[in-house]
Amino acid sequence: MAVLFCFFQVQVTNDSSVVSKESAAARCYFNDVFLQHFVCRAVRRAPLINRGYYVRWKAVDHCVRMFLHITEKCSQRQILSLGAGFDSLYFRLRADETLDRAAVFEVDFLDVARRKAALITSNTTLRGLLDSCLPPPAGPVHVRSSQYRLLGVDVREESQVEEALGAAGLDRAAPTLILSEVALTYMETQRSDAVISWAAKLLPQSLFVMYEQIQPHDPFGRIMQEHFLKLNSTLHALRHYPDASAQRRRFLDKGWEQCVCLDMNEFYFGLVPEEERSRVESLEPFDEYEEWHQKCSHYFILTASRGSLVDQALLAPASVSPALSISPSWSPTALSVHAVPVWVEGLGMASTSLSPGKVLLTGGSSRRGRWPMASVLIRGQEGWRSISVEPVEDLGVRLYHTVTCLPGRGAVVYGGRSSPLNPIRGLFKVTLDPCGPPCPPESEGQDSVKVCVEQMVCTGDPPPPRWRHTAAITSHKGRDFLFVFGGQNQSEAVLGDGCFLSVDQQHWTEMPVEGAAPPARHSHSACSYQGGVVVFGGLGGEGVPLGDTLVLRPTERGFCWERMDVRPPPVPRYSHCAHLTGEKLIVVGGVWLHSDGVPGVVVVDITACSSVEFSLDTTSVPWPLMLHSFCCELTDPEEPVLLLIGGGGNCFSFGTHLNPQPVTMELGAALG
Repeated sequence: MAVLFCFFQVQVTNDSSVVSKESAAARCYFNDVFLQHFVCRAVRRAPLINRGYYVRWKAVDHCVRMFLHITEKCSQRQILSLGAGFDSLYFRLRADETLDRAAVFEVDFLDVARRKAALITSNTTLRGLLDSCLPPPAGPVHVRSSQYRLLGVDVREESQVEEALGAAGLDRAAPTLILSEVALTYMETQRSDAVISWAAKLLPQSLFVMYEQIQPHDPFGRIMQEHFLKLNSTLHALRHYPDASAQRRRFLDKGWEQCVCLDMNEFYFGLVPEEERSRVESLEPFDEYEEWHQKCSHYFILTASRGSLVDQALLAPASVSPALSISPSWSPTALSVHAVPVWVEGLGMASTSLSPGKVLLTGGSSRRGRWPMASVLIRGQEGWRSISVEPVEDLGVRLYHTVTCLPGRGAVVYGGRSSPLNPIRGLFKVTLDPCGPPCPPESEGQDSVKVCVEQMVCTGDPPPPRWRHTAAITSHKGRDFLFVFGGQNQSEAVLGDGCFLSVDQQHWTEMPVEGAAPPARHSHSACSYQGGVVVFGGLGGEGVPLGDTLVLRPTERGFCWERMDVRPPPVPRYSHCAHLTGEKLIVVGGVWLHSDGVPGVVVVDITACSSVEFSLDTTSVPWPLMLHSFCCELTDPEEPVLLLIGGGGNCFSFGTHLNPQPVTMELGAALG
């Protein structure tokens, strides 16, 4: 009974998947007018879900069309879809007139096949793409047309599948594409391995195309696994084949002659043309880059071939981005991370250290939603605690803004957004209320702090509103400037401008800046350094992470950009945090496209132009620690300890995960 319930739940994932595909098609991510006939009620999914199902559809479609192109001169060719669900592949290809001398065979559970057959035969559009006179269902064949067969057979039973396919007219000698789109992973691994071996023996001229999950052990992968466990749909293959290289070995060991496996970042940036990427990325307002790239790093598209003909249809990326080709230079030392027993969560917050042991937090979004939020984290004799800040209404609802400590006293809050269509304008100065109660570390009973929030009236030509930018203090000839660099705005343009606000005059000032301007970027870091700033990483205009280190130095006339040639080059990343201690830039967390783990800490020595990557020891943290869209503060210059606050995000369709507590990170080993 438990096994039957488990496979009923697997069938439920089919229903959810076709609804998501239909949502993406309805938003014009791809052209498929037939999916609507397989859903009871259309649902508009979030842009992140639409993008995720687009890249899944695009990868499978790419492989199918490559196979049909390679075999176009063959007298007969076949597509065999295992666990086809409510896929509309046959109807789409038939309508496109690309099935000349080709047939599609679909195999799925008996109940799924019956439901699909009922939908097809009761719909005039779908029925119109079949033979005018359909024979009645016989045995496991529920729909039989000259170019389409729908079979209700358990894929795990190879002998039954082989017998049913033979009776349905499958030609073992004909070139065949075998498609498994998130199907075999729900089987016990021994059974799915047997299916892969069986297909290799049965079809000597064949191309196996598989789309499934990988990387189960990092924070996103753990959330992904928990989601499917809750659905009683365990991803069995992940235990034995956790990454792309393991999947390649799997197919080669099971009788396939060649195999290429790409994660979806590699596919998207290597095989989807830039023009097509630009089209897709302009369809809906979007600001979930971290979750998009993580989703793509946890799914793969694989092609394995047997026979000299179909090996031409193997995946072959057109180019490799530096964001994918640079490997981390790992130190053997891991940095320890420990949870702080205080409840603070949120993504898109901004922070600044007001004084040793006192951190101001503003904005962000949590499980409770979005509203004007601010708090102060105070370190007392008994550890860290959170104190609410009053009032904060003037700051408004904002995410991905900056709060920068000003020379002397207070901090300036700039930019951010309430939604991808609503940037926040203006600047605010925040200071602790001198007339309010003090908040010394020993005031353990205090539960709120009063602050003064004053809108800054600035003259000059203000820069366009933005979020995911940086704002750091620079100095020139004794004058302090707030240097705002990069970011994104509501037009989804990635910005590359740098703007100077005179702190004392509250005037936007044009400053001469020499040197080659850095590429436009957002979600980067900028730290004040010797009167200028050090900028690292970010997400570039083409949607690819950057790994450059740039220094804006003051000169006699103004400032000058210099690019550091760091060796070994750090792995490109974005949505990280950074701090300077002496001549060392400490870059924490973020998102990268590399398949080797997740970013920990990279230390860039500015003097030596060198770098080293450190992994994190998170064994003492009882939840998946997601270090993106978070805050980070060096709370005491005398102690090499970082306080990491907030972070997390929407893990595709698997649910939202937010780090529930801050963590501390010991930097001693990284600083030598």
